[in-house]
Amino acid sequence: MNTLTPRQIVAELDKYIIGQEQAKRMVAVAVRNRWRRQQLEPAMRDEIAPKNIILMGPTGVGKTEIARRLAKLTGAPFIKVEATKYTEVGYVGRDVESMIRDLMDIGIKLVRDEEGQRVSAQAEAQAEERLLDLLLPGSSLDSSREATRAKLRNLWKLGHLDNHEVEIEVTEQAPQMNMFGMPGMDNNGFGSQMKDMMSKLMPSKTKKKRLKTRAAYDILVQQARDSMLDEERIVEIARERVEQSGIVFIDEIDKVASGASQQRSSDISREGVQRDLLPVVEGCAVNTKHGMIHTDHILFIAAGAFHFSKPSDLIPELQGRFPLRVELQPLGSHEFYRILTEPDNSLQKQYASLLSTENVALHFTEEGLREIASFAEDTNARKENIGARRLYTILEKILADISFDAPDRAGQHIVVDKAYVEEHLDDVKQDVDLRQFVL
Repeated sequence: MNTLTPRQIVAELDKYIIGQEQAKRMVAVAVRNRWRRQQLEPAMRDEIAPKNIILMGPTGVGKTEIARRLAKLTGAPFIKVEATKYTEVGYVGRDVESMIRDLMDIGIKLVRDEEGQRVSAQAEAQAEERLLDLLLPGSSLDSSREATRAKLRNLWKLGHLDNHEVEIEVTEQAPQMNMFGMPGMDNNGFGSQMKDMMSKLMPSKTKKKRLKTRAAYDILVQQARDSMLDEERIVEIARERVEQSGIVFIDEIDKVASGASQQRSSDISREGVQRDLLPVVEGCAVNTKHGMIHTDHILFIAAGAFHFSKPSDLIPELQGRFPLRVELQPLGSHEFYRILTEPDNSLQKQYASLLSTENVALHFTEEGLREIASFAEDTNARKENIGARRLYTILEKILADISFDAPDRAGQHIVVDKAYVEEHLDDVKQDVDLRQFVL
């Protein structure tokens, strides 16, 4: 369990997300409370439920990014699902509990990658020895052989043996049966369990393959790493991490809430999705191919624009499972300017780096960036507010000609100032109808 304090979590989130201080503080406290819970006695620990959160705000203001960055920062298994996914007509094959099964798969991959990093150096050393055995076959241990082996090792490290070929054994996966890809075969994890069982009945085959030494080395490293990992231990660690620190982000939760202005004919479908979500959010045991996963202490973060509905339009039982609610504020020109300048890999730096590969130097002046930020705010106010995503469309419009002509402009230095921005956005400003298609 990550031990970062709420202040440290907010400080880290500030590096990537501009503004929305209240939301960042709230999710930081929610994560810290999970650590606090782990320090209590079991009797009290089991009684403390996670403080699930509803984030309200227009698209592009950072709702998903806050949750995603939070999970990455704390090392928590994370999955994003859309509530509207479960309202599709004719939706069969996977139920609401599938989000937990997918979260468990993500948790296992996360733990396996961490364990793989832990044994990486040992696996690389073992793979290097196996590769040298392939390059210098035989069992003699005389001094001349050892000298030759040392010479080959040096040549390998210098990259002089990359074009040589060796023959190694590779594993081929057994073919999957098509019947398990049919709709309805994954209900309650049945389909995935059947796949797992059939894979054991139809074991993978190995065959010899001739490869370049660099490709062979990568395969040998993976084989060595896999042999060092304890799959049962990985599953146990992943299960513990998913149950105690997993994060499920449910987007577009407002689309399954029945607002007063919405047609009554669709209320049944929306309320049905809410009632399907309720047991998972409330706490239940979900059957997966890795065993039962208890959702009682998984943190659920729901999000939505709530333009035509409000959290109180959700069914009361589901409302009660999201006690914390915060409204994210629309972004203005000041926030847009900060987004363009403050992050380590801000948008202006990304575009400059891309064009530098063509030997084109791109520089944004402060006045140019402020004009872009001001235009983004104005466009969001006039048209649908899509938040920071507006910056992408504006920058693409401004830099379209430069990106196209970049191979022919090698060695040039291009300055994007206020006049340049105004010139390239003038047609959009003049034609209001055109703006809805371009921006």
